[in-house]
Amino acid sequence: MSATHPRHGTSRDETADWQRGLREQFPLITAHPELAYLDSAATSQKPRAVLDAVQTYLTTSNANAGRGTYPWANRTTELVERTRQRVKEFLRDPDPRRSTVHFTSGTTDGLRSVARDWLAAYLTDGDEILVPFADHRANLDPWLEVRHLLADRGVEVRVRALPYQTASGDYDHRALDGVVGPRTRFVAVTHVHHVYGGDMNVHRVRAAVGPDVPICLDAAQSVGHLPVSVADPALDVDFVVFSGHKALALPGTGAVWARNARGPVFRPGGWQGTPNTVGVASLEAALDWLDAVGTDRVARWTGALTARLTEGLRRLAPYEVLGCQASLGAESGVPAAQRRHGIVTFRHRDIPSDDLGFILFSHGFMVRADSLCQAGATEQDGSVRVSLHVYNTVEEIDRLLSVLASLH
Repeated sequence: MSATHPRHGTSRDETADWQRGLREQFPLITAHPELAYLDSAATSQKPRAVLDAVQTYLTTSNANAGRGTYPWANRTTELVERTRQRVKEFLRDPDPRRSTVHFTSGTTDGLRSVARDWLAAYLTDGDEILVPFADHRANLDPWLEVRHLLADRGVEVRVRALPYQTASGDYDHRALDGVVGPRTRFVAVTHVHHVYGGDMNVHRVRAAVGPDVPICLDAAQSVGHLPVSVADPALDVDFVVFSGHKALALPGTGAVWARNARGPVFRPGGWQGTPNTVGVASLEAALDWLDAVGTDRVARWTGALTARLTEGLRRLAPYEVLGCQASLGAESGVPAAQRRHGIVTFRHRDIPSDDLGFILFSHGFMVRADSLCQAGATEQDGSVRVSLHVYNTVEEIDRLLSVLASLH
């Protein structure tokens, strides 16, 4: 099997050189050639450019933002505001004068901020919201919390579940008409599913709910992994929430981008304390690095590795690959909407997933092996997830398949 090239017309050798040059920019990866890090959906590794930016900030400008008038404080304030604009540029914001960016500690904190600081004031008695009950629990719990918060105030809001196709790992778009009603006021969706790796086809949700209902997008598994453009009509959403640590930046930083075109302007409530300035510095550097590399090329590389892995697993009888079964095969001929984006989750039919995770680590593979924080999941729902980024290689995938094939 040959890997798909990140750019049509690029030779295999040129592609290998391109990827090898990027891989060498990740110090933790190159320091452990005996290990294969296959858990980038949990957190990504950091390129040297990000580490250098953090070091430079801490040794030249470390100060509080918006609190002082001396040069270090001014430079830090400029950094924070510059990175707000950088997030807008990275998301291809078509109207940056209207939109806002608020920094958070990550996706979970960002979704809670949208729920607590915006949605709670937007809803009225009798309204309905449509949310995912089979995605990451971070994209379910905040909306349930809003319902309880409003109920304490005497405001009754109905929470309805997005219809779901278990076999495909996608929302059931044909069933949306049955749950969308005249009181539907808000929808929460996921861009790329953290278990099944599929694009959740947000444009179909938008078509079902109409042009006036605000949509909040959990982009934790897409920002930093593939191109995300809010200028694209297919991504007509009102909030994009993501974590910096999954997009090559440091842990403890993330962002909420708000379009501010439907409903009130998003303003985080309460007193805003000291921002995570070193995290912001890392996020700016990470977005610069990703733009220079090209998220489209990153997506093509990880997509090729994903296709290679799913094709190999399809031929191994003891394994069940979760998600869209139509994508189990070579990438060519598989519709784009059904392809996995750097995430492959599977089970062995006899070996428990936590045991399989330990076995794989004994062979040098670092994978996720548990219920993957999936809303509604139980202990019996454990699985093994392989998640990829640009530092992963064809050789790692082939070696993984060889080990999996040896486990009967």
